[in-house]
Amino acid sequence: MTSTGHRGAVHPGAWWLWALSLGTAATRTTNPLLLALLISASAYVVATHRAPTPLARSYAAFARLALAVLLVRLLFAVALGSPIPGTHTLFTLPEVPLPHWAQGIRLGGKVTAEALVFAAYDGLKLATLLICVGAANALAAPGRLLKSLPGALYETGVAVVVALTFAPHLVADVQRLRAARRLRGRPDRGLRGLLQVGLPVLEGALERSVALAAAMEARGYGRAAEVPARVRRTTAALTLGGLLGVCAGTYGLLTAEGGTYGLPVLLAGVAAALAGLRLGGRRSLRTRYRPDPWDARAWLVAGSGAAVAALLTLAADRDPEALHPGVVPLVAPALPLWPAAAVLLSLLPALAVPKDPEEPS
Repeated sequence: MTSTGHRGAVHPGAWWLWALSLGTAATRTTNPLLLALLISASAYVVATHRAPTPLARSYAAFARLALAVLLVRLLFAVALGSPIPGTHTLFTLPEVPLPHWAQGIRLGGKVTAEALVFAAYDGLKLATLLICVGAANALAAPGRLLKSLPGALYETGVAVVVALTFAPHLVADVQRLRAARRLRGRPDRGLRGLLQVGLPVLEGALERSVALAAAMEARGYGRAAEVPARVRRTTAALTLGGLLGVCAGTYGLLTAEGGTYGLPVLLAGVAAALAGLRLGGRRSLRTRYRPDPWDARAWLVAGSGAAVAALLTLAADRDPEALHPGVVPLVAPALPLWPAAAVLLSLLPALAVPKDPEEPS
């Protein structure tokens, strides 16, 4: 199920840590200039390091999804109103009267510039997070990432990888069939074209699923070694407790009240979860062929993203006004210098890490 490793390739987990760290940094600010800088940095690294595979081209789909999220957020602010008070009225929509039990909800009414700017800042933060996830999908091949997972997560990882690779192959099948129909002079648009293209695509997807199931059965997928009941109970307790600790620690880091306990609880949860995963890996009978090494370049990639997340978290505590520009009164956002310089650290993979060798699609 896994593909062969590539010497000279950066560990896929490093790319995921880099991208998730940029997403974490995006959650610490609503400054549109810093968010635009994060988007530009991730786009540049993707443009220089992604491989010519169908899944690598999914970055554009994530960018379109992020734009749709931003537009939906603005639409909600226009149609449903906003709790942000404002004095600069842009236009007024007809307001729909609601019953008394729907107090606090408004349909229509005045639309102020302050409310739209606040919605744009909020939507841009979520859009940046989606684009960072898209960058991870474009830079890290699912097959290589599956090889790097702990043995306890292998079966779950297979399901995720199959789900991630299904959509790009489906899109490629549709494009190939539409091109073939155009060469034959047959319609490829409209309801008729959709029906005549959809049936071969579904047939190909079914054949691919049957072939995948046969290959997994031939390779012994699902086999598990026998372990004592005491080890199973310890594994479950460590994994569950570690995940709860990670959730509690993350919540503490994202809230001002939990700043004191957030980091210790998060570190304890990560340690417990890793111990549980290591014990759970005893049930896996699979071996790894040429695993990807975690070398100095992987540390550089992951460390550059972690540095951006840590520095923007520090900046959010030290200078919250710079990272969260106000909308009441409405002021133009300014670019804080040292947080902007911290974001530029995310460009280190593009400058110091050579491009991975081309991988088979």
